[in-house]
Amino acid sequence: SWIAPAHILDLRVKVRLRKTVVGQRTEWLQRIHAVLFHHGVSVQAGRLGRLEGRYAREQLAALDLPEAAQQDLPEAAQQQITVALGIIEHLNGVLHDIDLQLDRIARRQPGCRALMKHYGIGSRVATAIVAELGDTRRLSSSRQAVRFAGLDITVHESDVRRRSGHLSRQGSAVLRWAVFEAAQCAARPASPDHAYYVQLKERLGANRAALTIARKLLRRAHHTLRELGDDAIAPAT
Repeated sequence: SWIAPAHILDLRVKVRLRKTVVGQRTEWLQRIHAVLFHHGVSVQAGRLGRLEGRYAREQLAALDLPEAAQQDLPEAAQQQITVALGIIEHLNGVLHDIDLQLDRIARRQPGCRALMKHYGIGSRVATAIVAELGDTRRLSSSRQAVRFAGLDITVHESDVRRRSGHLSRQGSAVLRWAVFEAAQCAARPASPDHAYYVQLKERLGANRAALTIARKLLRRAHHTLRELGDDAIAPAT
């Protein structure tokens, strides 16, 4: 087993803390959606699709609701939304501080700087890959990096039959989440993987297409960090 050095362990704590805070913010956003839905108010009526954590209050204020939904919400529902927005804004402040720390580390850490040269990988994703993947020289191939993230496909096999199953999810959830977020950028026309993404999306759907791009990004990250050697996980200077 590989024991990460102290500075990588510290980075891993920061990355996982950010993931936890983002998850908590998402839960409170979902509560607002649930309260509005319970009282017949659809966020889709405002053409938002969903609330975003950084702009939830502004989005709610800008909702252009139909007349049937313009009735005042009950006091209890208003209180639920007010409390949820207050907690979301507090979490936004916490996330801002963590993001500033991660940005500073990414600019000064050799492995992160190398990873950020790949399209779709920013400072938060780069720090997550370095923190979770660590020294890639201990992995014999990029396929093992995919398996380490739990992005490999399980196989159900018997004597005469063999069929693919679902994602194994037997690995780092933070790493899996980070590369999937980066893979969403493949939907942009400027992405070098855009044409491949569009082909996959037409055949398999957007979610499975993004998962395929996520595996490609992780393989690239594995090779990039492996070529750096010791510098890949060196402390930020």
